[in-house]
Amino acid sequence: MKINWGTGIVIAFALFMSFILYFVFKVQSDSKYDNELVTEDYYKKEIRVQGDIQKVQNANDMKVKVVIANTEKGIHIAFPKDFDFKNIKGKVSLYRPSNQKLDFEIPISLSSPDLLIPKKNLVGGLWDISVEWNYQGKTYLNKEEIYFQ
Repeated sequence: MKINWGTGIVIAFALFMSFILYFVFKVQSDSKYDNELVTEDYYKKEIRVQGDIQKVQNANDMKVKVVIANTEKGIHIAFPKDFDFKNIKGKVSLYRPSNQKLDFEIPISLSSPDLLIPKKNLVGGLWDISVEWNYQGKTYLNKEEIYFQ
């Protein structure tokens, strides 16, 4: 049987499409190639954006701001010294954009105006840190992006 140019091109296209489809199915079915959304309940979180804007505005209106810094001991969060640290409640959310399994939250429980997240709890890389806290009925939200090594 003799194959002409037209038949050869059709066979080449069919083989190329089979090759591409093989990899698409392999990536979709293998758990090693996890293709999850950026965060769980993404759309529910999107609805709360207006409330977050007000919390961020409250944090920006403060005279002395919360400082989130990368130190050699870990991530250091310093609350304003003029606030009574015993009345500060809230949570610190650490979000890892590259791997959802590394995300975690820490409740704020202070014995001084400073909070330290130890280095042993963190994997090197980019972290999005959100500090949502409440003081005397007013809610604040501070966000920082830190590259931790």
